[in-house]
Amino acid sequence: MFLHLLGEWLTYSLMAIALGMDAFSVSLGFGMAALRLRKIFLIGLLVGVFHIVMPFMGMVVGQMISRQFGEFAAFLGGILLMVLGMQMFISSFSSEQSQPLTDKFGVLLFAFTVSLDSFSIGLSLGMFGIKAIFALFLFGSASAILTWMGFLLARRVSHLFGAYSEILGGSILFAFGLKLLLA
Repeated sequence: MFLHLLGEWLTYSLMAIALGMDAFSVSLGFGMAALRLRKIFLIGLLVGVFHIVMPFMGMVVGQMISRQFGEFAAFLGGILLMVLGMQMFISSFSSEQSQPLTDKFGVLLFAFTVSLDSFSIGLSLGMFGIKAIFALFLFGSASAILTWMGFLLARRVSHLFGAYSEILGGSILFAFGLKLLLA
């Protein structure tokens, strides 16, 4: 019995890390822009909440929607990341410094985009009860922590790239979105 529970916990932990790696990768790109620690903290919390809500919605809706929706979610996420990356790349050449994460809509779009894949995970889980609640909170916690790690790591190294850090960040986002489209 104990080994079975340990195996489930390990499985959920690996799923949580896998889901959070998307947020980590994307936050590396956005972290090249100068963001305050308070903003990074709030973004990480929001990503964590979205990584709880989205798989829960996926589990609830899972019985009604086919597996094709998961592919659509990945496609939509890829498009959104490519658009955000292009916006960040292009804005690096303008004199105005408008960042996608400076307004509430940009932050919500970021959290939603990196959480789309967790919706499809929820579709495939199809479980309810205390194990689902445990898994959801594990997904949210891992995603929030990995988001913070990505932003803070990028913040530490962005000075090495100077003026090119925003170009690099936009390129990372675009490439990650392209990877989602081609996967």
